[in-house]
Amino acid sequence: MIVEEIELAGDPANLVIGVAVADFNRAITDRLLDGCLKTLEAEGVGRVRIVRVPGAWELAIAAGHLATAGCAAVVAVGAVIKGETDHYEVIVRESATGIMRASIDSGVPITNAVLAVHDYEQALDRSEPGPGNKAAEAARAAVEMGRRLRGLRG
Repeated sequence: MIVEEIELAGDPANLVIGVAVADFNRAITDRLLDGCLKTLEAEGVGRVRIVRVPGAWELAIAAGHLATAGCAAVVAVGAVIKGETDHYEVIVRESATGIMRASIDSGVPITNAVLAVHDYEQALDRSEPGPGNKAAEAARAAVEMGRRLRGLRG
């Protein structure tokens, strides 16, 4: 039996990473975007393409377009903070479903950095600078997936 483990392939400087970021709750999404960009820079990514959209609902379509426009991977960035209605559950569930569908349909990894939190304090905690920034985590995963899938092709 031959066992082959797919290793990371290619120089991250040759990767184009897309970022779809929601404007809704922009005070939070700007912090997430900053963590994402700092991580992509630290990972050595050569080019980043950013598309801003109104909210989490629109992230899937923008991420899908980035995926089919030549990005090796995409990060979807947003923040949904629970309110007094069921709207929160619908947006969180359907945005996650749409992001996954865009990834599967395009064959390009799209990582999910959409916060689904109960209050503003939780959003602040998950978007602060450093290793706990959820978009930074998603950025690292996007780079790794982009490089691993290149290993499959190469």
